[in-house]
Amino acid sequence: MNDKPNKLVLIPILVILFVMIGYQYICPAGSQSCHFRTLEEDSPPKFISKFNFTERDLMRHVDFNIKGDDVIVFLHIQKTGGTTFGRHLVRNIRLEQPCDCKLGQKKCNCHRPGKDESWLFSRFSTGWSCGLHADWTELTSCVPVIMGKKQAQKRKRNFYYITMLRDPVSRYLSEWKHVQRGATWKTSLHMCDGRAPTPDELPACYPGDDWSGVMLRDFMACPHNLANNRQTRMLADLSLVGCYNLSSMNESARDAALLASATRNLRGMAFYGLTEFQRKTQYLFERTFRLRFISAFTQLNSTRAASVELREDVRRHIEGLNALDVQLYDFARDLFLQRVQFAHRQERIQNGVHFFFIFPFRFLSEDAV
Repeated sequence: MNDKPNKLVLIPILVILFVMIGYQYICPAGSQSCHFRTLEEDSPPKFISKFNFTERDLMRHVDFNIKGDDVIVFLHIQKTGGTTFGRHLVRNIRLEQPCDCKLGQKKCNCHRPGKDESWLFSRFSTGWSCGLHADWTELTSCVPVIMGKKQAQKRKRNFYYITMLRDPVSRYLSEWKHVQRGATWKTSLHMCDGRAPTPDELPACYPGDDWSGVMLRDFMACPHNLANNRQTRMLADLSLVGCYNLSSMNESARDAALLASATRNLRGMAFYGLTEFQRKTQYLFERTFRLRFISAFTQLNSTRAASVELREDVRRHIEGLNALDVQLYDFARDLFLQRVQFAHRQERIQNGVHFFFIFPFRFLSEDAV
C-alpha cells in the first residue's frame, strides 16, 4: 500500500513541532537574549517611516577590537541622559577586563586586556580631556592628539563616535531647570579652528556667576542662549560656518549648513541612542559593538522636564527656538527606529538559519517529497 500521501500530511505537522522545539531551544523561558520575541514596552504604537535609507545606513555592525587599537568616543550632549548612559559604559558592560571603578571616584580605568591604555574616551573614563562637554568640532580635532600622547608607539587608531539625543522640548526644559539650579558649564572651551570664541562672539546671557532662579520666559528671551539648538550645534562641524562668528554668513544659510552637517555627522556615527527609547538603545548598542550589558536599561518617565506644565503657545515658542533640533531629532528618530527594525529582521533571519542547522530534516526519506 502506498503511504506517500500520509507522509505528505505528516511533513507540516513535523515542521510545526520542530519550530516549537527550536523556539524553546533558542529562546528558553525567562531568556532576555531574544529581542525578537516580544515588542518592547517603549515601542510607539505604529511607526511609519518618513525617510528612505540605504541598507548601509541601517546596518550597524562594528568590528570593535577592544584588544587592538579601537576607541569608542562618547560625545556627551547636555541633558540627553548622557550621564546615565556614560555610567552604563563603564559599569555595566560585560568585559574580560571590566573597568576599574573605585568607590568615591568619578573616573574609572577602562583598560584593554593586558594593556595600560583605554578603549573608551568619555567623561567617566578619561575625564573632560578635550574640554567640558566637548562637541563634534572639538572632539574630532582633539581626541587623536590626546590618545596619541598616551601611547608609547604611534599607531593608527579607529575612533568610533557615539552619542545620545533627546526630544528637543524635553531637553530644553531640562537644561532650563538645571541652569535654574545654578549650572553654567562656563568652563566649556568651545574651541573651533584652533581658538575659543571671543566675548563678542559668544556673549553671556546673565551678569554675575550664574543664572540661578531664572524664569522660563527669561531663559527663552536670551538670543545667545546655547540651549537653543544645542544638539544640532554640538553635532555639526562649526568650522563650516565660521565657528561662533555670526557675521560670516546670513542666518538662513548658517542654519541650513549647521543642520546639513549635523545630520551628515549623525548618520555616519557608529552609534547613537535616544533617551526616549532606553531598551532599544541598549539593544542597538549591543548589536553594533557585539558587547553585552549586565543589567537592562530602565526607562524613566518621571523627569524634571516632564513635570513642567506648558501652555501650547509656550511649547510652540520653544520648538521655534529649537527648530533645527526639531528637524534633526525627527530625522534621528526615524533612522534609529528603522535601524532597530532592520536589526530585528537580521536577527530573525540568523536565528532561523541557526535553527535549521540544529534540526536538519535528515530523517525525511527522499520518497516523502
